[in-house]
Amino acid sequence: MFSELIQLSFDKIMQTRSYTVIILAAQGKRFAIYTDPSIGKALQMYLTGTEKQRPLTHDLIDSIFQGLDVRIKQVVINDLQDTVYYARLFIEQTIDDIRHIIEIDARPSDCIILALMNNVPVFCTKEVLDRTVPIEE
Repeated sequence: MFSELIQLSFDKIMQTRSYTVIILAAQGKRFAIYTDPSIGKALQMYLTGTEKQRPLTHDLIDSIFQGLDVRIKQVVINDLQDTVYYARLFIEQTIDDIRHIIEIDARPSDCIILALMNNVPVFCTKEVLDRTVPIEE
Protein backbone atom coordinates (compact mmCIF):
# COMPACT_ATOMS: atom_id res chain seq x y z
CA MET A 1 0.00 0.00 0.00
CA PHE A 2 1.33 3.42 -0.98
CA SER A 3 1.58 6.02 1.75
CA GLU A 4 1.95 9.75 1.27
CA LEU A 5 5.43 10.95 2.26
CA ILE A 6 5.94 14.26 4.05
CA GLN A 7 9.42 15.82 3.94
CA LEU A 8 10.83 16.63 7.37
CA SER A 9 13.27 19.32 8.34
CA PHE A 10 15.84 18.99 11.09
CA ASP A 11 14.95 21.60 13.68
CA LYS A 12 17.40 21.14 16.55
CA ILE A 13 19.06 18.75 18.94
CA MET A 14 19.01 18.85 22.72
CA GLN A 15 21.41 16.81 24.79
CA THR A 16 21.35 15.64 28.41
CA ARG A 17 23.55 13.07 30.12
CA SER A 18 20.97 10.32 29.78
CA TYR A 19 19.38 10.97 26.40
CA THR A 20 19.32 13.04 23.22
CA VAL A 21 16.25 14.69 21.71
CA ILE A 22 16.15 15.25 17.96
CA ILE A 23 13.43 17.73 16.98
CA LEU A 24 11.96 17.33 13.49
CA ALA A 25 9.35 19.51 11.80
CA ALA A 26 6.83 19.30 8.97
CA GLN A 27 3.63 21.08 8.01
CA GLY A 28 3.77 23.38 11.03
CA LYS A 29 4.18 20.49 13.47
CA ARG A 30 7.30 19.71 15.50
CA PHE A 31 7.95 16.38 17.20
CA ALA A 32 10.74 14.71 19.14
CA ILE A 33 12.68 11.50 18.64
CA TYR A 34 14.59 10.39 21.74
CA THR A 35 17.85 8.46 21.41
CA ASP A 36 20.96 7.64 23.38
CA PRO A 37 23.61 10.29 24.14
CA SER A 38 26.24 8.76 21.82
CA ILE A 39 24.01 9.48 18.81
CA GLY A 40 23.56 13.04 20.01
CA LYS A 41 27.29 13.47 20.42
CA ALA A 42 27.94 12.12 16.91
CA LEU A 43 25.25 14.38 15.47
CA GLN A 44 26.61 17.44 17.26
CA MET A 45 30.14 16.65 16.07
CA TYR A 46 28.90 16.44 12.49
CA LEU A 47 26.80 19.63 12.72
CA THR A 48 29.63 21.66 14.27
CA GLY A 49 32.32 20.23 11.96
CA THR A 50 34.33 18.98 14.94
CA GLU A 51 37.49 17.13 13.95
CA LYS A 52 37.54 13.53 15.11
CA GLN A 53 40.72 11.64 15.90
CA ARG A 54 39.25 8.43 14.47
CA PRO A 55 36.20 7.73 12.29
CA LEU A 56 32.96 7.15 14.18
CA THR A 57 30.49 4.43 13.18
CA HIS A 58 28.54 6.74 10.85
CA ASP A 59 31.79 7.81 9.18
CA LEU A 60 32.65 4.13 8.67
CA ILE A 61 29.24 3.37 7.14
CA ASP A 62 29.54 6.43 4.89
CA SER A 63 33.04 5.38 3.78
CA ILE A 64 31.85 1.85 3.01
CA PHE A 65 28.98 3.24 0.93
CA GLN A 66 31.39 5.53 -0.96
CA GLY A 67 33.85 2.68 -1.55
CA LEU A 68 31.07 0.49 -2.97
CA ASP A 69 29.65 3.41 -5.01
CA VAL A 70 26.41 3.28 -3.03
CA ARG A 71 24.32 6.44 -2.72
CA ILE A 72 21.80 7.12 0.01
CA LYS A 73 18.59 8.14 -1.74
CA GLN A 74 16.27 8.95 1.16
CA VAL A 75 15.17 8.12 4.66
CA VAL A 76 11.57 7.32 5.53
CA ILE A 77 10.29 7.21 9.10
CA ASN A 78 7.56 4.68 8.45
CA ASP A 79 6.17 3.54 11.79
CA LEU A 80 5.53 4.64 15.34
CA GLN A 81 4.74 2.09 18.03
CA ASP A 82 4.18 3.47 21.52
CA THR A 83 7.05 5.99 21.62
CA VAL A 84 9.43 4.09 19.33
CA TYR A 85 9.97 5.31 15.78
CA TYR A 86 11.00 3.01 12.91
CA ALA A 87 12.75 4.03 9.71
CA ARG A 88 13.89 2.70 6.36
CA LEU A 89 17.13 3.73 4.67
CA PHE A 90 16.91 3.65 0.86
CA ILE A 91 20.24 3.17 -0.91
CA GLU A 92 21.09 2.89 -4.59
CA GLN A 93 23.87 1.06 -6.37
CA THR A 94 24.39 0.60 -10.10
CA ILE A 95 25.95 -2.71 -11.15
CA ASP A 96 26.42 -3.55 -14.84
CA ASP A 97 24.15 -0.65 -15.84
CA ILE A 98 21.36 -2.00 -13.64
CA ARG A 99 20.21 0.30 -10.87
CA HIS A 100 19.46 -1.50 -7.60
CA ILE A 101 17.42 0.19 -4.86
CA ILE A 102 17.78 -1.47 -1.47
CA GLU A 103 15.55 -0.72 1.51
CA ILE A 104 17.14 -1.27 4.93
CA ASP A 105 15.51 -1.29 8.37
CA ALA A 106 17.36 1.20 10.60
CA ARG A 107 16.99 3.45 13.61
CA PRO A 108 15.75 6.92 12.66
CA SER A 109 18.58 8.54 14.63
CA ASP A 110 21.24 6.70 12.60
CA CYS A 111 19.41 7.49 9.37
CA ILE A 112 19.16 11.19 10.22
CA ILE A 113 22.92 11.45 10.74
CA LEU A 114 23.62 9.68 7.42
CA ALA A 115 21.03 11.84 5.67
CA LEU A 116 22.57 15.05 6.98
CA MET A 117 26.07 13.83 6.06
CA ASN A 118 24.91 13.17 2.48
CA ASN A 119 22.40 15.99 2.08
CA VAL A 120 19.49 13.64 1.33
CA PRO A 121 15.86 14.14 2.34
CA VAL A 122 14.19 12.66 5.40
CA PHE A 123 10.50 11.86 5.11
CA CYS A 124 7.83 10.36 7.29
CA THR A 125 4.56 8.84 6.25
CA LYS A 126 1.44 10.94 6.70
CA GLU A 127 0.15 8.30 9.12
CA VAL A 128 3.24 8.66 11.31
CA LEU A 129 3.08 12.47 11.24
CA ASP A 130 -0.60 12.34 12.22
CA ARG A 131 0.25 10.12 15.21
CA THR A 132 3.24 12.12 16.52
CA VAL A 133 2.82 14.11 19.69
CA PRO A 134 3.45 17.77 18.82
CA ILE A 135 5.88 19.70 20.97
CA GLU A 136 5.82 23.40 21.74
CA GLU A 137 8.80 25.62 22.41
